[in-house]
Amino acid sequence: MKQRVRAVLVTPSGTTLVIKRIRPGIDPYWVIVGGGVEESDATREEALLREVREEIAGDAEIVRLLHEMENAKGEKEFFYLARIATWDFENRTGPEFARTDRGEYILEEVPLTTKAIADLNLLPGEISTLLCQALDSGDMLAVETQNQHSAG
Repeated sequence: MKQRVRAVLVTPSGTTLVIKRIRPGIDPYWVIVGGGVEESDATREEALLREVREEIAGDAEIVRLLHEMENAKGEKEFFYLARIATWDFENRTGPEFARTDRGEYILEEVPLTTKAIADLNLLPGEISTLLCQALDSGDMLAVETQNQHSAG
């Protein structure tokens, strides 16, 4: 079974990084940074850090596993909470960015609030709901506070 990994990336300013996808014939939607686990990846966590480097030229620190689910394609998806301090979308290297048939990829920094997350067409919908619930319950507060403290 194919495995996929994704990172809810929390910045020092308490925002999160998402990628807006614009594809012909489809309403715009947003996804969380990540991708497929490759045979060369020793662990899912190593795959996630590789994907962060490829997609946004950033270095993340994984905090914990947030959620597991099976997607519509029968793939197992693992969503992690991670901190990130630096990134450079202009220096991304992922193979998907070289393909012109995949549409546009636009990196956006979004406030890590229930309203901001709910206002996005964040896919999969299950992760949008999970993030909103975690924000409402204060479960994300510890990571935000640590980021703000270490940034100051």
